[in-house]
Amino acid sequence: MLPLAKKLSPIDMSLLLICIALGVGATLQPIPLVILVTLALAILVVSTSPITAIAMMLILSPLRTLIATESAIQLPLDIGQITFLIFFMMWLFHHSIQHQTRIKIPNSPILLGVLGFTVAVGMTVLSALSIQFWLTEWLKWLTIVVMIIVTVNLGRQKRWEMLVAILVASGVANAIVGLYIFFGGSGADHLLINNRFFRAFGTFGQPNPFGGFLGIILPVSIMATYAYGLQIWQQWRITERMEIKQIAKISFYASASFIMFTGIVASWSRGAWLGFIVSIGVMAFCLPKKLWQSIGLAGITLSLVGALWVGGIIPMSIQQRVLSSTQELFSFSDVRGVDITNINYAIVERLAHWQAAINMAQDNPWLGIGLGNYEVAYAQYRLINWEYPLGHAHNYYLNILAEAGIIGFLFYVTMWAIIVIVTWQSRSHPDLLTRSISIGLMGSWAYFSFHSLLDNLYVNNLFLHFGMMLGLVALFHLQIRNSIQWGTYVASQSCGK
Repeated sequence: MLPLAKKLSPIDMSLLLICIALGVGATLQPIPLVILVTLALAILVVSTSPITAIAMMLILSPLRTLIATESAIQLPLDIGQITFLIFFMMWLFHHSIQHQTRIKIPNSPILLGVLGFTVAVGMTVLSALSIQFWLTEWLKWLTIVVMIIVTVNLGRQKRWEMLVAILVASGVANAIVGLYIFFGGSGADHLLINNRFFRAFGTFGQPNPFGGFLGIILPVSIMATYAYGLQIWQQWRITERMEIKQIAKISFYASASFIMFTGIVASWSRGAWLGFIVSIGVMAFCLPKKLWQSIGLAGITLSLVGALWVGGIIPMSIQQRVLSSTQELFSFSDVRGVDITNINYAIVERLAHWQAAINMAQDNPWLGIGLGNYEVAYAQYRLINWEYPLGHAHNYYLNILAEAGIIGFLFYVTMWAIIVIVTWQSRSHPDLLTRSISIGLMGSWAYFSFHSLLDNLYVNNLFLHFGMMLGLVALFHLQIRNSIQWGTYVASQSCGK
């Protein structure tokens, strides 16, 4: 960092950059000038703290699809790339001003697992049909690596609590947009439900990834509600008093959980519904510290869901929606000879894309057809009746097998195994809130893994949220490991005396 920059505060530096930008912008046309001024003001707002910048990034980045389809102005980069660059530059600037030390690369299995997968799929550039599509997809994983490092550095000293709140707020913001659509705002006729409501899709353009976005964040919000509620109860038992701050926190997370759950229902996404049920079962299993208690609680949870189902408490329209998904998925395996009707069109289309992915993997078994190249190669491997690609295979496991081959697929499975193991170990954290958030993240991974059977959730800049969530797990695991090492050191010093 230059000596001048070290003498200026972040806000002073931002004002200086804005003045320079306005001086350059004075020569531009009105519309580019408005964009430049807006960007300059955004930089001024986020200059106060990297936390403010990351909040802007996580809340605004899912606007990517909405801006691309509805905006008359084409941005040079998508909103996620712009906000990520602003956040990253501000974080580097604050880090340099406040710490004046090198960035710490966390020695975390999470980072190693993701980095290993990133390197492995990087090799698929050798077989990629389009370098541009490969680079676009590969940069997502490189960004995830950066987000893990930044989150671990930024989340120390309990600042991670604010990161969790921002993550949940980003889900709530999109859920509110989705509910607006559900009740008729900007509803599309082909997404009409029971001739009354419209399937919610938020800013994602499609209901399934919208439901997936909420389904990944909702478990964290639920467990935060549980943790703060338990803290309030414990404090009341001891002091018969409740802190306003704690009440505000539980009110926020309880409200957020309700709004996001309603958004998932309004998405009318079977994958989102089933994934949420799976995540609830996993969280129930992870909540107790003893295995027999985990099995018992998970059994009670599943029994409760079954009772609600059999008792008719769950609306019949929802029951039929869920049952149709299993009936359609397992009614046939090869769709080349299936008669296409209005009823089975969506599921046959999905299965046709699965078969195209399998054809790609068979033809390119080791390195695949190149990361991000499914759509490019689709015309060579598609089924006769399905001319137009959907962008991906609607099953990420088959998608990564087709694009990255056996090598990439094995690294992907290994990465997820590491993520699950490390998150499971984070359950042993002594802090109630940290332990609860770890369990919520385990529910998120369960949801992510299940919904990936039906869709690709690394879309619409959701990978930024995913990267921060991985960074939280890495941070919690490092805290546990450091506490163990410190305890061992103290014990050895005591024995030495």
